[in-house]
Amino acid sequence: MVDYKQKIKELQDEIKKTKYNKATQAHIGIVKAKIAQLKGKQELRSQKKTGRSEYGYTVRRSGDGTVLLLGFPSSGKSTLLNKLTNQDSEIGAYAFTTLSVIPGMMEYKQAKIQILDVPGIVSGAASGRGRGKEVLAVLQNADLALILVDVQHPEHSPAILREVWESRIRLNKTKPQVWIKKKSKGGIQIGKTVKIDIEDETLQKVLREFKINNADVLIRSKIDLDDFIDCIELNRKYLPAITCVSKSDLVSDKKLKEVMKQVNADLTVSAEEGINLEKLKEIIFQKLDFIRVYMKEPSKEADLKEPMIIYRGSTIKDVCDKTHKSFASRFKFARVWGKSAKFPGQRLMLKHKLLDQDILEVHLR
Repeated sequence: MVDYKQKIKELQDEIKKTKYNKATQAHIGIVKAKIAQLKGKQELRSQKKTGRSEYGYTVRRSGDGTVLLLGFPSSGKSTLLNKLTNQDSEIGAYAFTTLSVIPGMMEYKQAKIQILDVPGIVSGAASGRGRGKEVLAVLQNADLALILVDVQHPEHSPAILREVWESRIRLNKTKPQVWIKKKSKGGIQIGKTVKIDIEDETLQKVLREFKINNADVLIRSKIDLDDFIDCIELNRKYLPAITCVSKSDLVSDKKLKEVMKQVNADLTVSAEEGINLEKLKEIIFQKLDFIRVYMKEPSKEADLKEPMIIYRGSTIKDVCDKTHKSFASRFKFARVWGKSAKFPGQRLMLKHKLLDQDILEVHLR
């Protein structure tokens, strides 16, 4: 039986020993492609062995968005969940207190945001250690990752990021604009609208490693070799993330600043002392990229108490689709009051993009 783990380690060691430059670029690209394929085969074998997860971490989504609390055991996730949502999650001063997914609901700026507390992640989680695969599977369905790093254990941060990366989740990255269209003949043709530091020959060799010998490739964003392999495999999740240093009240200001810089944190919090919790709520709201739209019926006042929560960049059509599946097909026109309208009550159509706190009046056939 093939020892995928050993083969992957050997190839990873080979990359570490190889200095990256133009002369070695193609070789490193081929090795990375081989690693990606071996990981895919390893995962397939694991699925055949175990079938469905025995833990069954399936969480019903509710609210306007879902945030997953991610951190090592005893990093303060349960305490933070309780403070943000008033959820009664079990808390203990020892590892592995949380044994299942515990959901809570945070209300902020009239948005209802689901917060999930899962078992603490550990090194080797992506390979299944400590129920890691099940934990990371929940992250696949989340809208935001909230990474909690204990101020006394900053070394946990790179370990968490490594496990998340290994589980094919890309944090705080947008999906690269790369299109690969396979064809029956004609070889590999590469077009670029931006300058990248990868030779065409390297890209071609990586594609051939994936058994793609004929294709048209169009690259419209800055990418590296890892990004290109991600675009070939097409099974990556791109997710916004917030990094928080927890238990900030336990160290000096100087130490806190050092840890913040070390882990590239967005914020420090102390759930026990209630430090920066309101700031955290605001960052969560901003990272989820929410806006509020107030609905108005013709000849009536707008409902300013219960807005519809939608994503920034949403159109009138998106609101119609979220309200009722038939609204878009029955749509006549809409009137908009607010920042996105040139004047109050402007008559607009389905493609119009709304802005935060707009008032929308939809007229149907």
